[in-house]
Amino acid sequence: MKAFRTLILTLLFFSLTPAALYAKTPDDQLIIGMNMNNLLSLDPAAMTGNEVVGIIANIYDSLVELDPNDLTKVLPAAAESWSVSDDGNVITFNLRKGIKFHSGNPMTAEDFAWSMNRLLHLNMAQATTWKSYGFTADNVQQMIRAKDPQTIEIELPKANDPKLMIYSLATLGSGSILDSKELMKHEKNNDWGNAWLTTNEAGSGPFKLDVWQAKDVLRISRVDDYWRGDAKLKRVIFRHMTESQSLRLMLEKGDIDIASGMSVPDINALKGNPDVEVKEVTKGTLYYVAMSLKNKQFENPKVREAVRYLIDYVGINQTIMPGYGFSHQRPIQKGMDSTLPDPGYTLDVAKAKALLAEAGYPDGFETTLRVLSDQPFINVATSVQSTLAQAGIKAKIISGTGNQVYGAMRDRNFDMLVGRGGGGVDPHPHSSLRSIAYNPDNSDAARLTNFQGWRTSFYDKQLNEMIDAALLEKDAQKQKQMYADVQNRYDALYPAILPISQMIDSVVLRKDVKDYIPHPSSTTHLREVYKQR
Repeated sequence: MKAFRTLILTLLFFSLTPAALYAKTPDDQLIIGMNMNNLLSLDPAAMTGNEVVGIIANIYDSLVELDPNDLTKVLPAAAESWSVSDDGNVITFNLRKGIKFHSGNPMTAEDFAWSMNRLLHLNMAQATTWKSYGFTADNVQQMIRAKDPQTIEIELPKANDPKLMIYSLATLGSGSILDSKELMKHEKNNDWGNAWLTTNEAGSGPFKLDVWQAKDVLRISRVDDYWRGDAKLKRVIFRHMTESQSLRLMLEKGDIDIASGMSVPDINALKGNPDVEVKEVTKGTLYYVAMSLKNKQFENPKVREAVRYLIDYVGINQTIMPGYGFSHQRPIQKGMDSTLPDPGYTLDVAKAKALLAEAGYPDGFETTLRVLSDQPFINVATSVQSTLAQAGIKAKIISGTGNQVYGAMRDRNFDMLVGRGGGGVDPHPHSSLRSIAYNPDNSDAARLTNFQGWRTSFYDKQLNEMIDAALLEKDAQKQKQMYADVQNRYDALYPAILPISQMIDSVVLRKDVKDYIPHPSSTTHLREVYKQR
């Protein structure tokens, strides 16, 4: 009898088709495995981190978008056309007719004006860039206005490059158009609906939010009669997965369709798999070591210079960063005409020890080093900890989630940090400088939380003025030289943020997933994605 049962089970096994032997996601659903530790809020005004940007881009519409294949090309979205006044002071957008929010409410120019008014009044992370443009809670209603139900006017509060502002509307997520009528139903204690919008949505995009369970799963589903045509997929499910080997195994088995945030060895192992495809996209975001100038040791420029020579740039980029990024030591992303060649800093412990002695720390000191508990951050932090110790700086690593690491940085309550950030989303050098180096108001009350320079308390009045002047220069050659001067001054100031690498984002997908185009700004649109089986 036992032999008979064995024979039957064997016959059943070999009679199974390959589809029955391996898992297979539904044809009309996309399953994405990703680390959601840094996914803290779905409110476009409060969002931080690349992870949430890709979700917001599929729930909300913006006025314009950037072509993923050519970031200098601005594409129409909710605005079908736009124009800039002869003096460059007013940008006019013409809104499409017939767009509806998920609530059924019609979208009007007033919704966009209200959304920007809300952004400046909440004064959360995404307000930072707009404050740098001169917008405030006091002037936003006057400067960003609905001329009529289909016409939006944005008047620049101060001299600026209107092209840069259009880029920001296309990439930051802060330009998302919110359903003002729906949100006001959920307002509590004058919070503009922020508490409700943290875990809900009020958009008009091709997908609507079904459920979000923090650090577990987020599900969005297709919206019927979307103005650009219904999305090809019925549903997209984002699953919280932090282990690279689990992502690899589930992708190989077909349990998930797309994986992001995988380790380099696992990505390389999958490159030989005929059923998967690896897509790499270069981003302007930088991996860096940051120091807080609120700390008495790092307030001393000699100490910051010493730290500059206590990073094993070559070792980190050769052994840790392949697949995650490539060597870069300038605040402006590589590939732009205005970016200077790398200064070529290397590990030099003897020089660092001499600088620390000059600063009054011949035996070093104790500090803390915050870092995400994910790759490649934790490996970079371990390397930095080791080389700091060679000069007597004993750095205790504090690892954790995005809120524990970047939250402390936004609160200006940290010593050192290994992070990833900066501009470079917009195809303009000012975008990089604004995020890494620019800090027009160093007061705690300013809350310029999306500026890495402000977070580190790094402030130089002359540098700010140089950045402002370069932005407004009309002559291309003069502007290029001005940006070179900015980078040289930044370097000479022994800055609080030391760039190590420029980011490469590797996404691995099953080959039956079609028309998935990863976007350099993280605003990857999923409405055209489908499966071919």
